[in-house]
Amino acid sequence: MKLLLVEDDHKIASAVRRGLEGEGFCVEHAVLGVDGLWLATEAAYDLIVLDIMLPGRNGFEICRELRARHDWTPILMLTAKDGDLDEAEALDTGADDYLVKPFSYPVLVARIRALLRRAAAGARSPDELGDLQLDSRSRRVWRDGRSIELTTREFDVLEFFVRRPETVLSKADILDGVWADDFDGDPNIVEVYVDRLRRKVDDPFDRSLLVTVRGAGYRLEAGS
Repeated sequence: MKLLLVEDDHKIASAVRRGLEGEGFCVEHAVLGVDGLWLATEAAYDLIVLDIMLPGRNGFEICRELRARHDWTPILMLTAKDGDLDEAEALDTGADDYLVKPFSYPVLVARIRALLRRAAAGARSPDELGDLQLDSRSRRVWRDGRSIELTTREFDVLEFFVRRPETVLSKADILDGVWADDFDGDPNIVEVYVDRLRRKVDDPFDRSLLVTVRGAGYRLEAGS
């Protein structure tokens, strides 16, 4: 199991990371909120342990942003603040659980394992499109039985296609469906991610699934 820990207190982060690695988890750590958000969007994690009071972007903002991107990775929020309003805001922004500092380490591990069990129990069957399989809960992809490693954004783009097979999707469609509403960057970012997906999902295989429809956009063909 791969966990992301976003915590700016180095003493707490070091102790938690050592303990979780001792439990068999693989743990990556970020100190700044912006770094935690970047890691969460560039790699797949089974769970995120997220402090609320972070420099730069706080835990509420990070959680809200991930949910807006349709990233449903389980999130356990940590905070030194206590009170019903903080707990309510954590849950309202999309967190799955909430733990107040100082906390008992065995309770932290128990909460993490409970969230992982809940996520596994609620997992839906993978979407299948010919020889392509996509599992939204674990955020994993296979083709012809071979596992394909995707970044979080690559996965989001592919999932958008998989849910709309044989449909021609324009750049605007993909931007609206995958990127945040306030995205004001270059729309050609869509081409970048389609090219990345082709290198990973199409090039190693005999048949291409992602097709360019000249003047209109892209289409994901249903495999045979």
